[in-house]
Amino acid sequence: MSVTAPLGFRAAGAVAGLKASGDRDVAVVINDGPSRAAAATFTSNRVKAAPVLWTQQVVEGQRVRAVALNSGGANACTGPLGFQDSHLTAERLADALGDSAGEMAVCSTGLIGERLALDKILPAIDACVADASRGGGLAAADAIRTTDTVVKISFRRAAAGPGPGPSAGTGAGTEGTGYAVGGMAKGAGMLAPALATMLCVLTTDADLDAGDLDAALRTAVRVSFDRLDTDGCMSTNDTVLLMASGASGVRPDPREFTSLLTEVCTDLARQLQLDAEGAGKMIAVEVIGAASEEDAVTAGRVVARSNLLKCAIAGADPNWGRVVSAVGTTSAQFEPDRLNVAINGIWVCRNGCAGDERSKVDMSARDVTITVDLSAGPNAATILTTDLTAEYVHENSAYPT
Repeated sequence: MSVTAPLGFRAAGAVAGLKASGDRDVAVVINDGPSRAAAATFTSNRVKAAPVLWTQQVVEGQRVRAVALNSGGANACTGPLGFQDSHLTAERLADALGDSAGEMAVCSTGLIGERLALDKILPAIDACVADASRGGGLAAADAIRTTDTVVKISFRRAAAGPGPGPSAGTGAGTEGTGYAVGGMAKGAGMLAPALATMLCVLTTDADLDAGDLDAALRTAVRVSFDRLDTDGCMSTNDTVLLMASGASGVRPDPREFTSLLTEVCTDLARQLQLDAEGAGKMIAVEVIGAASEEDAVTAGRVVARSNLLKCAIAGADPNWGRVVSAVGTTSAQFEPDRLNVAINGIWVCRNGCAGDERSKVDMSARDVTITVDLSAGPNAATILTTDLTAEYVHENSAYPT
């Protein structure tokens, strides 16, 4: 129930030896068509990894036949030789498929500043292409993990013609008269929005052109991955790639497709949140009563990035003062004496002052919901984040080793 659930896709994962653990670290996802339409979003970090620069050029052609991915090395800040390494990776994948390197995407993830071991990666790409099958989606998802503790995969299926609309796949009968959307993602740290927030490959057997895919992807990413902000750190390698095989022969209404794609992206974003490095609490910052959606996102993001608040939540302390002080640093429209804050349904701040007793807030569950009412308009947005724990500091204090 991953990237190979839609018709027309094969995948595989292999051990190249990039990881000291000996786990899988190279993957491929292949689109067997008949369509090769594609779209992608990338990090907005000005420091972009070589595979991002390469794949940006590939996606400009609006066609992607396959993507090669590796963990165990980001190939970022590696200069012209790093870009050459991405090019050589694409050429090797193209040779194995008897195709053009100009339609081969490349994604990398891992430590910044070190060249990739192509002597290990290139043979692994050959092995992946040889082993690629519709049963290889899980192995591919496993191969792109870095500090992720579990694979992240998702799948939705829409029935053809009139009916109840999109529904979740159950694992049985992926073929039929409808179309499907599948996906895999990785990410546990450096999760902050920038069009995309990690590596993610999405697939569909719907028959849509690159323009429709691009519009749908940007809409889906905006309300899913772009609203996941666990640590405020933007990666150099973020890529979300969407490929369409057209193998179902179904050309869906673009709005219906966008809705289904958004479900998959939202599911994957939640899985990324649940597996965030060192996280103990899953925090949803809901901003309501905003004058605009932009104001809601701005206010939600500054709350989600407050280290003081994240530490308080880690300690099960419903410290609403840290919420209002964070909101007060933004340009969002609101009057301080009309600001309300609830934590897990208890309105601990009303009209800018103390509300219900904070002792009423139950902080025992893993999920924590912080609701901020700006009392300034009809708009709303939710930002997902996590608490800040000693485990997060430990994991990131010696990442290279």
